Amino acid sequence: MRRLTIPVVVLSLLCAGSAGADDAKLNTAKPVAAGLHSDIEFAKVGDVSLTLDAFVPEGEGPFATVIFVHGGGFTQGDKQTYIKPLFEPIGKAGFTWFTINYRLAPQHRWPACADDVATAIRWVKAHAKEYRVDPKRIALVGESAGGHLVSWTGTSDDESLRVAAVVPIYAPHDLEWRVKHKQELGGPMKALLDLTEMNDEAFRKLHDASPSSRVRSGLPPYLLIHGDNDAQVPYEQSPMFQKQMQAAGNTCDLITVAGGEHGMGKWKALGSDYQEQLIAWLRKTLK
Repeated sequence: MRRLTIPVVVLSLLCAGSAGADDAKLNTAKPVAAGLHSDIEFAKVGDVSLTLDAFVPEGEGPFATVIFVHGGGFTQGDKQTYIKPLFEPIGKAGFTWFTINYRLAPQHRWPACADDVATAIRWVKAHAKEYRVDPKRIALVGESAGGHLVSWTGTSDDESLRVAAVVPIYAPHDLEWRVKHKQELGGPMKALLDLTEMNDEAFRKLHDASPSSRVRSGLPPYLLIHGDNDAQVPYEQSPMFQKQMQAAGNTCDLITVAGGEHGMGKWKALGSDYQEQLIAWLRKTLK
């Protein structure tokens, strides 16, 4: 028996040493160079490769960080569309940032897109040292459908998804209210939730997929940004959600873009300083 014990012990020690070496390599990964790094795979789901782009500012860090989530009605868009006007100002302000892809409907129904945002957050935290990320100062910023996704993720009770700030831009926080307000399901909701008609079952699915259904105390600070001339996602969505968040004891601020329609690309002509206000809020919140 003693002859058998010795090799087993030795083998166990060797395996433990090998695992420790692998962990050490992971934990001592060298920081990447400053600048833009494109098309990094952060997950693969079936045959779908999910990628992100990362920007790292000059300096040692760790830096406050923004994870961007694009819009597109849950059915279109990618990491370089719609939310792109924020990349340059956030980078110049000294933040590390990531912009992510996620699976789109109708090929991938709810909650695939939300699951992908969650996976990206965990990936960023796991690779914080490489990208000079301060894991305690991560903000989610999303617009339109992406605003819904960051709002939804911010209400999660999963500690691995905990972030320091959430910024939904012209986001539909209450899908049930939106459908009832417009008296139509609309293509995105049909595609995302596999709905065909307005009935009790549809309203239940809309309610359950709404960030407003998960509001509770203890959520991270939120900043809502919305144009008051938005015909696609009614402006009322943001003040309603703000009141709900504040009633639960959470911090929830609101920037109203006067005359702003759906899509931040249209706001430049209005002379809005929403970008400056956003950066100031992030700096204060992520201090």
